[in-house]
Order: sequence, then structure tokens, then C-alpha cells
Amino acid sequence: MSNLSAVARRAAEATVDAGASDAEAYVSREGGRTVRVHAGEVESLTAATQTGVGVRAWHGHRVGYAYGTDLSEAGVREIAARASEAAAAADEDEFAAPPRPAEFEALPGLGDPSIAEWDTARVVDLALTVERTALESDPRLVGVEVAVYADADEQVAIASSAGVAGSYEASTSYAYLSALAEGEGARETGLGFGLARGPRGLDPKAIGAEGAERALSMIGAAKPASRSCPVVLDETVAASFAGLIGGGLSAKAVQRGRSPFAGRLGDELASAAFALHDDGRDPDGPESAPFDAEGVPRRRTALIEGGRLRSYLFDTYTANREGTTSTGSASRQGYRSLPSVSTSNLIVAPGSLSLEQLLAEAGEGVYVTDVAGLHSGVNPVTGVFSVGASGRMIRDGALAEPVREFTIAGELVGMLSAVSATGSEPRWVPFGGSVSTPPLLVAEMAISGS
Repeated sequence: MSNLSAVARRAAEATVDAGASDAEAYVSREGGRTVRVHAGEVESLTAATQTGVGVRAWHGHRVGYAYGTDLSEAGVREIAARASEAAAAADEDEFAAPPRPAEFEALPGLGDPSIAEWDTARVVDLALTVERTALESDPRLVGVEVAVYADADEQVAIASSAGVAGSYEASTSYAYLSALAEGEGARETGLGFGLARGPRGLDPKAIGAEGAERALSMIGAAKPASRSCPVVLDETVAASFAGLIGGGLSAKAVQRGRSPFAGRLGDELASAAFALHDDGRDPDGPESAPFDAEGVPRRRTALIEGGRLRSYLFDTYTANREGTTSTGSASRQGYRSLPSVSTSNLIVAPGSLSLEQLLAEAGEGVYVTDVAGLHSGVNPVTGVFSVGASGRMIRDGALAEPVREFTIAGELVGMLSAVSATGSEPRWVPFGGSVSTPPLLVAEMAISGS
């Protein structure tokens, strides 16, 4: 890490030497593997490592950006000069200013040595175990569309002329499969997945069994009758909705008028049962870090609490536009990209009810386990949505026959106010970002089927 920090310092200094009034350098080294298996064989295996630096330069209120992979003295000077030249040629923007330095606490435990310790053969065996477990679970399991293991190990260092300085290392790994079950003249799919800091934290048999169980549970699915009724969203679907809500609470979306939450700060818009936080320091959060992509300390931000909208998420630029301070919510897709405001780890507060109790409270309704096209099916301005779904009927407070090819419709703010209970067992889900959520009971939602 020390060499990355040294590169960041050199790049920031070189940018000022090239004429910039302020400079920031973001250096990252990213390594990762992806294994795909099919029919007991390795279908593909990729491994890659890339290292580079991205430099932001300011000339007053004009900002420019440049990046590259040559981290030699000459290479860094050339990147710094390009960033300074880009800033000099940019239009002036009164809100463009470098982040101010602030102290942040270290966040240990974000890296897992098992990523380096497990060789290729061992992670291939993990992926094969995921597939094999599903296929051996039931004779109606006729195949696996895809089984994947992937990991990533990232080192980050940042330095600025204003005095921002820091570094950290973090890792993630995940595995998933889509299992195929056949029965009653149709094929059904089921998703199983797991995520952890490293491969030793994954349970391949549990992942395979989950995909198989989900596929088998959908055999014989038919369209439900159209109605308005209670709906229980499983963790994967609840996470997708939470990701949409988090995106709508980005100050960038709000300031552009592309959010149903614009102008609603302080309003009561959710039930007391629903609380949402963004926590960039949660020890278990896949996106946790001591600081964000601008070197601003990560923190826990209450977004919706006590039924009211408490905050938006800000990076430095959107905070400057609003006359407030950053919430430590800047992110990047590596050294090639400029930072922009985004969620870190979205956390839906768990309640006190088990899934069985949620179903019992629903009484008669639908348990939704999958939605299709959620992001394209939502109006980003109004929050109105209508998306395809599948799942199980709820009858007499228990799971009943499978259903598919129906739509659920509503609007995000209305849905939040209709959440009447949350489950007691949250799960980290990599859909809609990095989200921890339990199942949610929505008191009423429109179902359109047969």
C-alpha cells in the first residue's frame, strides 16, 4: 500500500507543479477472478489485475480529469499535465471545488486473506460444488443455466494538495447459480447466491440448495387472479426496491428533478415500520471503507427514519450546490472514472417478525420472490412502477401454490407508507447495490394477473 500512497502524493504534487491551484490523485490496484462452470466442466476462467491513477485538477472553479496506468515518474507527470490542461480549458463552475481534509478512523477487517490463499483449482471446485449440489438434490433438477464464482481484491490510496491522505484494502467474493427444474410441462428457474469477504466465507452447498429449492418451488406455476392484496417481498426483491429508493435519494437525482423524493426533506412519507440508512462503515457491508472516493470519511446516514425523510446523500459537488456538507457518499468505478454521489451500504432496519409471522399477518396475498425489469419499469420522476413478478400465493397465512406472469404496480412513496411490518432476519443482497434487508410486508399492492 505504501507505494500506492507514494504515487498518489507524487501525482497531486506534479499536478500543482503543472499549474493547477488544487489537485487530487486516486490510485487503485484491482485484482479479480471469475470462474463459470457448466455440466461439470469449466466453461471459462478469467483473472486480471489492473493498476492506475486518476487525477483531478482545479484551476479555481474549473476542473479537469485525466488517468493512466504508467506510474513511473515520467508517466505520472504526463497524467498530471493532462489533468491540469483539461482544467484550464474547462468551463467555470462555481460549485467545483476540492474536498477539504477531515480525519477518519481506520476500518480493519475489510480484506480476507483466503482470496490469495485459495488457488484456482480450489475456487473452481467451489463453483463445481455449487452446481453439483443443485443437480443432485432432486431428479426434477434437469440442469443449471450458469454457476459462477467471482472475487475481487482492491487497494486504494488517495492524496490531495489540500491535505487529504489515506489508503485501505478491501475484498469481496460471491457465488451464484440459476438452477432449472422441470415438471408439469414447463421449466422453472431458481436463483441461489452467497457473498462474503473471501471464498472461505461462502457455503457452496447452501448456495446450490437454495437455487434448487427456488426452482422446484415454482413447478406448476400459473397466473394469479387480479386483485389488490397484501404482498410480502422476499429479501432479493426488497433489496431491489431499496436500491431504487437509495438512487432516488441521491442529491444528484434530486437536484436534477429526477427523483420522487425531491422537495420532500422532512416530510412524513413512510410507515413507522420502515427505516432506511446508508452506512459506509458497517463491518459486514461489501461497500464499506474508511473514506469515500474523494477521501471524505464514510459514515452512517439516516435516510428514512421515524416515517420521515431525514437526508439525501451528497458528494462534495452536490453538497456545494446545496450549501451543505458531503455525507461521504462519493463513489468511483475505479481510477478511470470521476467520483459521483452514490449509496454505499443500504440497510433496511429489521423488525421482530419471522417470515412465518409475516406470512401469517398477511393472511391472504402474494409472496413475491422475483421481479423482472424493475429499473426500466419505474418512472424516475414520479416513482410509479409496474413490473413483472413471480412467487407464491399466501393462503391462510402460509405459502401455497406458485404463481408467475403477473405484475405488481404502485409508486415508491405510496409503497413505503404501506409497509406494515419488516422481518427479523436481514440478508446482504448484491442487487440494487449493496443492500441488507429482511423481507417486507406491504399491506396492499395491486396485482395484475388473469
